Amino acid sequence: MQIAWACTAQGADNKARMPGTMAELPAALFTNPVWHALHGPHRHLAIVAEGACRYPADVAPFAAISAPERHSFEGLRSLLAPGESVWIVDYGCTAPGLRVVESLGCLQMALPSNVDPPRESLEVLPLTAADADEMVALTELAFPGFFRSKTYRMGSYCGVRVEGKLIAMGGERLRIAAHPELSAVCTHPAHRGKGLASAVIGHLVRRHRREGLRSWLHVGAQNTRAVDLYSSLGFASVRTVMLHRIVRAQ
Repeated sequence: MQIAWACTAQGADNKARMPGTMAELPAALFTNPVWHALHGPHRHLAIVAEGACRYPADVAPFAAISAPERHSFEGLRSLLAPGESVWIVDYGCTAPGLRVVESLGCLQMALPSNVDPPRESLEVLPLTAADADEMVALTELAFPGFFRSKTYRMGSYCGVRVEGKLIAMGGERLRIAAHPELSAVCTHPAHRGKGLASAVIGHLVRRHRREGLRSWLHVGAQNTRAVDLYSSLGFASVRTVMLHRIVRAQ
């Protein structure tokens, strides 16, 4: 998606500011990532209306429209229950029955193909549907509301356990062509600073490389701790997008 809630485009500025990185995540797909995920590898999860689509509420709080046009916003409104909110990337001209309640600037980052993935320094275990409650509980400490009871359906997840307790995790969220998005990377506050997040990222990225996939991610621009971590592991900023949480009026 290319238009922010104030209907201002950011793509040209990003291209000038970060030359040479745009090809890692082509704008034709990644400025409207939810749309292309739900019309591509995640089409089996898509709930659709004319010009709009969304994930089931128990999978992810994300929706998308094809273009900022009246019929698309009407389609999006029809997909929401009264009072329900979803996050939408970079489209936001005010539409009847919908309003913005929160906005979040995010960096899209990618690990260039010529950068070695971080080392996997400890045992990282696969996580499944049976671990869903633990995954939700852990992610609620870091980013409440984004990881749902069936988010695990979006991709592969893995984690680190100590004495049987899940203390760090990460996995795949949006999937666009051969580009799985790294997401839900978090560590329990009592275990931070031990390199657990780097180990989880390394595990995921190495598997992506073996399978010929390209690792990328979204991270809040204000989350300097996370941005610094990803940068230290070789991830490069590609562009900035705006996430807007919109709610359907009663």
